Amino acid sequence: MYRNRNDVFTMKSKDIAIVGILLAIGAILRYFLAMLHTPLTPNMIIAFYCLAIILIRPKVFEAAGIGLVAGILSMLISGSIFPPANLISEPVGALVCFGIYAVIKNKSTFAPVVTTFLATLASGFTFAALALIAVAPQILAKYATIQGFIIIFVPIVVITAVFNAIIVQILYIPSNRVLSRGEE
Repeated sequence: MYRNRNDVFTMKSKDIAIVGILLAIGAILRYFLAMLHTPLTPNMIIAFYCLAIILIRPKVFEAAGIGLVAGILSMLISGSIFPPANLISEPVGALVCFGIYAVIKNKSTFAPVVTTFLATLASGFTFAALALIAVAPQILAKYATIQGFIIIFVPIVVITAVFNAIIVQILYIPSNRVLSRGEE
């Protein structure tokens, strides 16, 4: 990436386009999946911002920015109990994705799976904690106890993490090949 020494936030136009396209795909998929009114609506935005971070390998502030944009998108199309929590949970997930991938990218061919799984867990559990703090009375009205909420919410986060990890691993190989061709 071309960077000015004093400019920490400069991404190439190609990288910005990749992030934008992937976030848009994730948002569209999440929106359509939410319209199905299933008990479990996977957060495809997390999968696609993880894929973007893994593919373009941004700087830490850029990864946080990607997470913030993902949080805004998630908040706008969320049917959850406390949508503003996405403004914190998605940047947390993006930073976890950034950090874990930086550590394990050269150690395993399954780095995208592990990274996305852990980033989804971080985002999901951050969201749950924020929701518990912000809207505990609403949660108690719906689930009777905090433990009831946790018993329902933990499997949803774990299943979403597995789903996101599989999606990213499947998409990583062809996406990485396409991007590698463009750099040759």
